[in-house]
Amino acid sequence: MSQIEKSAEEAHREAVELQLKGERVSLGPYSSYSLRTDPKHLCFVLARYKFCAKLLQEKANVLEIGCGDAVGAPIVAQSVGHLYAVDWDADIIRDNQQRSGFLPNCTFLHFNILDGPFEKVMDAIYLIDVIEHMEPSLEARLMKNLVNSLSNSGIGIVGTPNVEASRYASPQSLAGHVNLKNHLALRKLLADHFENTFLFSMNDEVVHTGFYPMAHYLFGVGVGKRKRS
Repeated sequence: MSQIEKSAEEAHREAVELQLKGERVSLGPYSSYSLRTDPKHLCFVLARYKFCAKLLQEKANVLEIGCGDAVGAPIVAQSVGHLYAVDWDADIIRDNQQRSGFLPNCTFLHFNILDGPFEKVMDAIYLIDVIEHMEPSLEARLMKNLVNSLSNSGIGIVGTPNVEASRYASPQSLAGHVNLKNHLALRKLLADHFENTFLFSMNDEVVHTGFYPMAHYLFGVGVGKRKRS
């Protein structure tokens, strides 16, 4: 074995030992279920968080509505000043606080956006896989409180499965998706509240600007609160 090969092997062993000594991080209940039953779906979910993280790079204060088991929180927290991750489920928030305490710039809070605006004014707010689970009658309240939680130049991001792809969804997904949208409905939802609205398509892990009806997933991005007369 040459000196170069020996050095490479030693460096590899040192790296492995360093990682073995590091703190282990546990997945939450939703992500663990995905990893066991449909691991590729977990890749899709993480890619959605990566998209949000890229758009919100260096934003000072960011809010995630409906953080679930916080599988994407480390991705966004790495890009922003401070992340507030909230959910209406107090049990999942307590679990997040225990499992994800390693994130120094992330605060997990029990909070329901339907109850009113967030306590702090945010630079950006995003929700991934939330709005499709919300009864349509509650949507106006959600958007009103979301916008009232943003600064005037704030950004709102809404990610949701495309209703056009619902024919391929599992029975479990269909049962829980009570408020699916196509690109026209998602654009209107954001345009009613923001001066500028942008739409993106998503298939698997790829976000693009392709033909909306062929997208499995949609992202709507609103920028700048619409001025009310």
